[in-house]
Amino acid sequence: MPPPLPPWDGFGSGKKTLKSKGASAPAASAIPASNEPRPARPGTARPGPQVPPNGLLQPGRPSLGGGGDFYDVAFKVMLVGDSGVGKTCLLVRFKDGAFLAGTFISTVGIDFRNKVLDVDGMKVKLQIWDTAGQERFRSVTHAYYRDAHALLLLYDVTNKASFDNIQAWLTEIQEYAQHDVVLMLLGNKVDSTQERVVKREDGEKLAKEYGLPFMETSAKTGLNVDLAFTAIAKELKQRSMKAPSEPRFQLHDYVKREGRVSSCCRP
Repeated sequence: MPPPLPPWDGFGSGKKTLKSKGASAPAASAIPASNEPRPARPGTARPGPQVPPNGLLQPGRPSLGGGGDFYDVAFKVMLVGDSGVGKTCLLVRFKDGAFLAGTFISTVGIDFRNKVLDVDGMKVKLQIWDTAGQERFRSVTHAYYRDAHALLLLYDVTNKASFDNIQAWLTEIQEYAQHDVVLMLLGNKVDSTQERVVKREDGEKLAKEYGLPFMETSAKTGLNVDLAFTAIAKELKQRSMKAPSEPRFQLHDYVKREGRVSSCCRP
């Protein structure tokens, strides 16, 4: 097992920062996006349009692949975690409000979908990338980390190995992603109560150790799915648009407060 990592500090939590290799990166609102063309890989989806460095786009511009919706600002979000933790199902639930039931089919390489949200009166487009969790596709997904404004790191509450591998994923994120990328930990498949092997308390403890916001989700029932993406959108929008005198958006507090409401009010 690799040595423990210091706490994550992507959210101004006051904890020690994980430092990436090389020079320190700028704030998330000024993350450089590479304009170099990415080589096509066998069996992978062709990358979509590049998100500008600070996520800011021309107001009123139509969303590419977003059904004609207009947006004011756009950000790139990645779903990462072991194969089978439910990344694709989480994305489909958020994008289409549907659940992918039936035989499990692993994502090959990488794919993406767009969705435009109304965040405090502003149209925010999330370009969400669904990555393959298998080791053989890691070289494909590594190239996409550097442009990501936010990462949703998933484990499966019915699969202890996927939870144990979170530290390895954090090591990979430390190496390839921007040091201040917005990062959230999600424990997925909480609808499978009989098969659960990872307690909520374990997820909360791990998230606290690294200074990460945390919630449990279910792509099947929709529990906290919209909340996870909305919280990320709010944080990214605030980082890119906040005036010096404007109070900082508290992502941890928002997730805790809204997560309690959705959990107590679910059917």
